[in-house]
Amino acid sequence: MRITSLLLLFLSITTYAQHAPEPYGALPSKRQLGWHDVEVYGLIHFTPTTFENKEWGFGDANPKTFNPANFDAEQIVAAAKAGGLKGIILVAKHHDGFALWPTKTTNYNITKSPFRNGKGDLVREVEQAVRKARLKFGIYCSPWDRNNPLYGTDKYLAIYQAQLKELYGNYGELFMSWHDGANGGDGYYGGAREKRSIDNTTYYDWANTWAITRKMQPMANIFSDIGLDIRWVGNEDGHAAETSWATFTPMPPKGKNVAVPGQANYPESPEGIRNGKFWMPAECDVPLRKGWFYHPTEKPKTPEMLFDLYLKSVGRGAGLDLGLAPDTRGQLHDDDVLALKTFGEMVKNTFANNFAKNASITANNTRGKDYLVNKLIDNNKETYWATTDNTHTASLEINLKSLKTFDIVSLREYIPLGQRVEAYNIEILENNSWKKIYDGTSIGAKRLIKFDQPVTTNKVKINITQSPVCITLSEIGLYKKSL
Repeated sequence: MRITSLLLLFLSITTYAQHAPEPYGALPSKRQLGWHDVEVYGLIHFTPTTFENKEWGFGDANPKTFNPANFDAEQIVAAAKAGGLKGIILVAKHHDGFALWPTKTTNYNITKSPFRNGKGDLVREVEQAVRKARLKFGIYCSPWDRNNPLYGTDKYLAIYQAQLKELYGNYGELFMSWHDGANGGDGYYGGAREKRSIDNTTYYDWANTWAITRKMQPMANIFSDIGLDIRWVGNEDGHAAETSWATFTPMPPKGKNVAVPGQANYPESPEGIRNGKFWMPAECDVPLRKGWFYHPTEKPKTPEMLFDLYLKSVGRGAGLDLGLAPDTRGQLHDDDVLALKTFGEMVKNTFANNFAKNASITANNTRGKDYLVNKLIDNNKETYWATTDNTHTASLEINLKSLKTFDIVSLREYIPLGQRVEAYNIEILENNSWKKIYDGTSIGAKRLIKFDQPVTTNKVKINITQSPVCITLSEIGLYKKSL
């Protein structure tokens, strides 16, 4: 009987250990998991404002101003793809109110321009080029309209919602519906040159407006200062905080009563909120040049600068949204094309060779045969190593079998079960003793740790020192930055 009881106990423990860990905290939806896979994407600004050499159009530009000599959506998309971008968001209407598609909602649209002899649809051309390149497509339609005479009245919301419906209904599946908090000010307003103010907590009726998004584009991630799916990181510098949580609870800023786009708890946006109410990772938006629109006196950021932004955005569990600004020809400038291409090659070449790929890894705790350490180097983020339920700290030792020189460590948690790890450190074997070279906090969807100088070793330790629940890690990588 004693042997039978022990056997049953062993079998029950073994069986239990094969159960997946319980989820922890707020979890990503299917559409959010898809967004995490994109990592880097672009935001195209191209309206009459480009031809005025301004950053924000006033709404009074003659539609005939919009006359690109040689618009080439495929050239723009090819340059973006060479840069490693996996998605494109088109600004279909900026604050100037000029619609880049033949909308029924306003006469201030592309059919009144010389583009394609008044028969053009720039949204369609970009969408088709994006899909041909097998990238994801998204839309931004500004809620503020400095041209529309009805802006500021109770009749404008129906126009804005109708514009969203046209864009949602006519251009295929979207991976993002991008929104900001632009909410009134000086404008042309059909000839009434004046300042119009609105109550941004109620005027756009975001709850019902975003209900249209959910109904018509259920897989589109809604981006704004407050989500619903992706939050603004709180700056336009292109980076998240060193500690970066994918969870967030939108709250009104001090002295306000409602959290809405253009009015939120920005001081907490770069870092997020540990154990926030919602899975709401950050987007780090930054123009490739100084401004969002093309200006001939500006130059694009260097590939080195872009790589640094990649480490501080994607490498902190966020997304990198690069502003792309076609010139007056309707193409990306050669400088932009070269910067993107070199950046894309830098990322591709850097992460092509994982020195941990053929390593031998041991752990001081493992949940069971379905969660073994070999999952960490199988190049499959859908599999993961996990500890037993009561094990909230653990060590992984990576034996590289020979000396390797690297300067980037990549870590991934299995985020379908939540963001769990709160502290960890990295050690290397040096002169037959362990030397700590990094202390970290958050990991999340992806963590890229870049050392100031490369290190050379044959053994590495990853020590998870704090987690409220059992640990799940899906991938580990050791890389050397490539120029």
